[in-house]
Amino acid sequence: MEQQSGGRQSEGGVGQVTAFIPRSVEFVKEAWQELKKVHWPTRKETYSATVVVIVAVVVVAAYLGVVDFALSYALQYVMGNG
Repeated sequence: MEQQSGGRQSEGGVGQVTAFIPRSVEFVKEAWQELKKVHWPTRKETYSATVVVIVAVVVVAAYLGVVDFALSYALQYVMGNG
């Protein structure tokens, strides 16, 4: 009957360290291969996306500002300070 352990069992330490280096090298190679597959945006695409984000932020900020102003005015009117 085998006994199962909940934790990791140590196999001497040296084997784990020597296995760590080749695994790390393999990881870096694979990561580099994946980075080669990435579509990096051109300067024009980056500029366009940045403009879209800035416009969206300005529109949302203006909307929230108007809603905040309207609610503040309405609350002051209801409280009798308007």
